[in-house]
Amino acid sequence: MTHSEKIVILDFGSQYTQLIARKVREIGVYAEIHPYSISRQTFDALAPRGVILSGSPWSVYSEGAPHPVFNLFTTGVPILGICYGIQLIAQQMGGVVDKAARREYGRAILSVEDDTDLFKGLGPTMQVWMSHGDHLTTIPPGFEHIARTDNAEYCAIRSKELNVWGVQFHPEVHHTESGKTILRNFATDICKCSPTWNATSFIDQAVVDIQKIVADGGVICALSGGVDSTVAAVLLHKAIGERVHCIHVDSGLMRKNESQTIVNLFKEHFQITVDLVDGSELFISRLSGVEDPEKKRKIIGNTFIELFEQEAKNFRDAQFLAQGTLYPDVIESSNTNGPSQTIKTHHNVGGLPDVMNLKLIEPFRELFKDEVRAVGRELGIPDWFVGRHPFPGPGLAIRIPGVFTREKAEILREADEVFLEEIRSAGLYNEIWQAFAVLLPVRTVGVMGDERTYEYVCALRAVTSVDGMTADWYHMPHDVLSRTSNRIINEIRGINRVVYDVSSKPPSTIEWE
Repeated sequence: MTHSEKIVILDFGSQYTQLIARKVREIGVYAEIHPYSISRQTFDALAPRGVILSGSPWSVYSEGAPHPVFNLFTTGVPILGICYGIQLIAQQMGGVVDKAARREYGRAILSVEDDTDLFKGLGPTMQVWMSHGDHLTTIPPGFEHIARTDNAEYCAIRSKELNVWGVQFHPEVHHTESGKTILRNFATDICKCSPTWNATSFIDQAVVDIQKIVADGGVICALSGGVDSTVAAVLLHKAIGERVHCIHVDSGLMRKNESQTIVNLFKEHFQITVDLVDGSELFISRLSGVEDPEKKRKIIGNTFIELFEQEAKNFRDAQFLAQGTLYPDVIESSNTNGPSQTIKTHHNVGGLPDVMNLKLIEPFRELFKDEVRAVGRELGIPDWFVGRHPFPGPGLAIRIPGVFTREKAEILREADEVFLEEIRSAGLYNEIWQAFAVLLPVRTVGVMGDERTYEYVCALRAVTSVDGMTADWYHMPHDVLSRTSNRIINEIRGINRVVYDVSSKPPSTIEWE
């Protein structure tokens, strides 16, 4: 999509880079992430209203530290450096960054000394979140300091002449009070962006873009039944009507009764026809005996595309394949947005084959999950559906670490159903971002009816999150865990032990594979 007003965030490898983009978008200003090594030509083509330099695990004076490939400070575009960003400003503009590594992590009290622009509307003091090992000891010529903490005299600096600001703390994290106000002051007051980015403006622009790209062609919509693909299908239907052809492939890796529920829902509620393709035997046969999680994702991605392209032959106008790919999928599957490592291949991003007969269309490729939910509500999709927990495209296959078998998939499907039933029964479903069961490649000894058993371990996972980029484990009430464990062990043959996952993201991912 095209955006006339945008903030560009240059990624230097911070774990918070995506959070900066989300917070700026919450203000109503569109923001997108690009690598720190962006060329001047690409930068000029983007025509940003402002630039934010992210933090980084590097020290600016370290060998190999990420640095821009051209002089950003000659562009005239307003710049805000965060953490590593302020240190980069200082180093490149003639200041000094302390190599003594006087570390500061966690909460600190910021004393504001000038509240005329970046800190406009804030009080004299506020709590901020620090995460740095270096700090400024000398600010560059022509700069002035506008805030300090006890440990950092130059905690915020600016040069009005150069249109450059820098802060040592992280305004994008929840622990910084009024952090969103600081970002709003930068985006709307300093950069002069209008806060017009929202679900309605996205839909209006997306409809125009889809109509322009598709022209008089048809689109095959890969409908998984999750929130993303469902909202994509309704958006496409709004844009091109009956020329969107929704196909749901039952991979044999779905939740219990999921496929038929999806088909019925679309026909009855959205008046959109869905063709159901049973590919369960093909998927399961290809996955049988496969252990490596990346191989599983590649197999699943290739098989989905193969079946979709096969089905597309039934529609003479089919030229495009639509998917509900999200921004975090793209970020996690590729390190082209900065110096970060690939986390995992998403089946609908890195899992696609090199050659496809259909051209790909991904209307949500630049959106976070919460933004897709907002678009869904704006399109009239019921809140009970928009609020459904995410379900991965590879389905149960990536919730069976180790060798995949049909038997394991059947066992896991039943355990997952019990867990979701108990969560709903307890009224907790809407408090949880995602909940599911995992079948571990571990057998343990148990006793059932005076007989020794040697069966699988089932792990339960439930997390809270906003966009899936970070997540905390959900503190499940003990009585819910107790009921779930008893039911799984007593009702499902093949499991004799249940454990609960208490890991957060980071360092763990939400899914196990």
